[in-house]
Amino acid sequence: MGAVTTRLRSRKLSEPTISRLPIYQRIVEGWIARGETRIDSRQIGELAGVTATTVRRDLAGLGTLGTRGAGYELSLLASRIAEALGHDRHYGVVVVGLGNLGRALVNSSNFLIRGAQLTALYDNDPAVIGTEIAGHVVEDFNGTIAAATVGVLCVPSAAAQGAADHLVAAGVRGILNFAPQVISVPLGTAVHYVDFSIELQILMYHLNNGTGPLGGVLHSLGIAAPSSPSMAKNAEAAWH
Repeated sequence: MGAVTTRLRSRKLSEPTISRLPIYQRIVEGWIARGETRIDSRQIGELAGVTATTVRRDLAGLGTLGTRGAGYELSLLASRIAEALGHDRHYGVVVVGLGNLGRALVNSSNFLIRGAQLTALYDNDPAVIGTEIAGHVVEDFNGTIAAATVGVLCVPSAAAQGAADHLVAAGVRGILNFAPQVISVPLGTAVHYVDFSIELQILMYHLNNGTGPLGGVLHSLGIAAPSSPSMAKNAEAAWH
């Protein structure tokens, strides 16, 4: 019942709050790994780059968690954040486009959150189809798509809409789009965009204006900014 209540409550959280929850989760897990049992909003805020007031407001959406002056009990906080983010559920993930970016993602230990399982990999390059990556044989994207909840697009912009259409037709309800292209999906399908150039521009704004670090999608995925500006373009070069 607790997980259901937290999940229903989390639907009312603002987008900025939702984007910060994975950051808080990383902080909490780090403190637990160090053997700590409690943390307060000031400590979380300093590490997340936000104010203690923001932290308290964000976490208030998850129900009663802390005691004034005593902070938050770490194991309870970790559990509530995980429930709000859906880590207590299980769902399949497929990745489309196994160029440099796609390969880097599926081989990353931080790619999948708890509850997510990599179901299948797809490409349309005959040289890639049939090869094994991260323990999965790459399949032909033009064929039947395995049952999955989330599809990750690592394709060039020109191929993004067609790939999204194929995923939606296969019953995929959530798309994480790394392609620098806005895609159109029907109601009931969620799309989240990851664009390295946009993230770097936002980062430079904060550096230039002294506003400090803010939690963003790159942090939530555990992906560092690319060492070369051409990284995002490599996905297109590797997709035929």
